[in-house]
Amino acid sequence: MTQTFEITAQGHPRLSRMRGIFAEQYRFSRDLVDRAAMAFGKPWADEAEETLQVLFSDDEALALAVKGYSAFALDSMRRQARFEKDLAYPAKTYEEAAREVYFNDDHMMGVYLPGLLLSHFLWPHHYRQLEFFDTAFVAPMRAAGGDRFVEVGVGTGLYSRRLLQALPGATGHGLDISPASQAYANRHLSAFGFGDRYQVHLRDVAEEAEASASWLVCVEVLEHLEDPVTFLQTLRRTLAPGGRAFITAALDAANADHIYLYRTSEQVQAHLEAAGFALEQAFLGAAYKPVRAGAPVPLAAAFVVL
Repeated sequence: MTQTFEITAQGHPRLSRMRGIFAEQYRFSRDLVDRAAMAFGKPWADEAEETLQVLFSDDEALALAVKGYSAFALDSMRRQARFEKDLAYPAKTYEEAAREVYFNDDHMMGVYLPGLLLSHFLWPHHYRQLEFFDTAFVAPMRAAGGDRFVEVGVGTGLYSRRLLQALPGATGHGLDISPASQAYANRHLSAFGFGDRYQVHLRDVAEEAEASASWLVCVEVLEHLEDPVTFLQTLRRTLAPGGRAFITAALDAANADHIYLYRTSEQVQAHLEAAGFALEQAFLGAAYKPVRAGAPVPLAAAFVVL
């Protein structure tokens, strides 16, 4: 439902400044802030403003984040245009993607991570996935009195931060292979005052694949792998009996580090079930309307599994 809400410099100064930077320097994104405000209203604006206030409180930091997002978005758009013609991702090994992206600190800190973070507030399918996470995973964890969680592939730390904000008594830790992600997420969580409740460890989930996590989060990792099922089997061994996991995948979304092509949510669900998970509920959101009939559109697919 369309909302009647307007961003102002008085009410949301950092969002207003970000909109100004887009208008001045990146005109292809000039209407993103207003479109999101109209779609999601004041709750979205308050969340986005808080993130910008805490992480990018001065104009220089905000300008750098917007620059990184813009480079991230333009690269995604170019790759998506090629994907629309080929209907395939360029052949790439996991090792090649890791060298190009995860272990490239300049790219991660300057483009990939700020781009990924801001996309969760500027891309409608990413924000709707956050809303689904809140209702389908965070709220049940709160109701069950859950107090510990693990996130695998933390990226920016956004999902872990939402858990810590919603559950004041909870603690958690994250696992990632990228030193840049470790540094970015730890800084993110510390800036929000959660440094004593959460740390990111630089290691592979396979190193602690035992039934220890009652609440497990893994966001947009599957499409980065050559063999998602083997990885999912490791996650399944990590989940404690009676535990729940929130697992997502990007579909038809061409990025530099996307290797495994999922075309439908049913393909992801089949992999989850092959790894031993049972589906509780699911979400599917589109990035935008197709440019023409039959054209592929990036999708976000999220699953709560047991």
